Amino acid sequence: MMKKLLLSLFALLFVVTGCSFSDMMNTPTKRVEEFLGKYQTMDSEVLRQLDDTINKDTTMSEDTKKDYKDVMKKQYQNLMYKIKDETVDGDHATVQVEIEVFDFDKASQAADAYLDLHRDEFQKEDQSLDYDKFMQYKIKQMKDTKDKVKYTLDFTLTKKDSKWVLDDITDTMREKIHGIYHE
Repeated sequence: MMKKLLLSLFALLFVVTGCSFSDMMNTPTKRVEEFLGKYQTMDSEVLRQLDDTINKDTTMSEDTKKDYKDVMKKQYQNLMYKIKDETVDGDHATVQVEIEVFDFDKASQAADAYLDLHRDEFQKEDQSLDYDKFMQYKIKQMKDTKDKVKYTLDFTLTKKDSKWVLDDITDTMREKIHGIYHE
């Protein structure tokens, strides 16, 4: 009985205020949460974009590309975020978010330093660099990293036809989400 009463009160509240569930989801913060959630759940569109980017690389073998994709999926699944602030000014908004990701840049830089000191481990018979072998090493370092880094991102949104739309993110923001940002 109490459950029915509460449901009736909530339904009445929505009718009286003219508020609907879709309106409650149409906020700048909810749009940013939706965007970041697509990474965490490895949405098909996010994975398609990752595949497109990886497939453009002509220097890695198919196995290395698969390993790299697995590392990035690990990053996506472990992405943590906290909404810090939302500012709305008419049809424009900014949502400030603190994210925490694996520090793949640190692992990448360590792999590059290792290459400088141990180049002979990654050379082909003709003394040229075996780039794929080095990438396998670098990806392993990224895969094994436990270090994390925090970044603050400012997402901008624009209201179009009464709906909040996330503006395109910058390359720097994308690098931070992927944990490969290098200052």
